[in-house]
Amino acid sequence: MEKKRMLQTVGLAMQRGSRRRGNYLRDKKIFAEVGENVRFQPRLIPLYPELIKLHNNIMVAAGVRFVTHDASYAILNGMDMGFFPEKVGCIEVMDNVYIGYNCTIMSNVKIGSNIIIGANSIVTKDLESNGVYVGSPARKIGSFDDFVEKMKFDPTTGGYNYPIVEHNQRITEMEAELAWADFNKTREDK
Repeated sequence: MEKKRMLQTVGLAMQRGSRRRGNYLRDKKIFAEVGENVRFQPRLIPLYPELIKLHNNIMVAAGVRFVTHDASYAILNGMDMGFFPEKVGCIEVMDNVYIGYNCTIMSNVKIGSNIIIGANSIVTKDLESNGVYVGSPARKIGSFDDFVEKMKFDPTTGGYNYPIVEHNQRITEMEAELAWADFNKTREDK
C-alpha cells in the first residue's frame, strides 16, 4: 500500500462513526466525489479512490469493497505473452442508496437512485433505479417503493411490523425481549 493511501486509511479508521467517515472522505477529497449525508462504515480506502463517486444520502455498511481495478494482468505478464497493463474502471453511486454488509461493487458499475443492496451481494453491472437487489451477481427482487411501504409505521397496529430500537446502537432489555418474541413467533407459525 502506498504511503498516501496508508495515511488516508489510518485517518479514516480514526473517525468515530460512519457519518464522520463520510465527511472525512469528502473533506479530504479522497474519492472523486462525496455528496451530503454519506455514511461510510468501511475503514479501508479502496485502491484508486479517485475512480469512485458517492452522491447524496448513502449508507455503505461495514465490509463493503469497491473494486476499481483488475489485477489479472499480473498473471498474463508472467506468461511471456507480451505486456498487459492494469485495467481500471469507475464506480458511481447515485442518491438514496444502502449498500449492505460485505457487498462487493465491481468496476464500471453505476448504481441508480433509490436502491437497497442486500448483504453479501456482488454488483457486476449497472443497477436501475428504484430497486431492491440481492445475490451474486446482484439481481432485482423488488421495488424500492414496496420496501419503503413495508418499513413505514402501521397505523392499524399502532406501530411497526418489525422489532425496533429507540436509539441507534443501544438496545434496552424490553426491546431485546420484543425482538426475541418476534423471532420465536415467526418460527411457531411454521
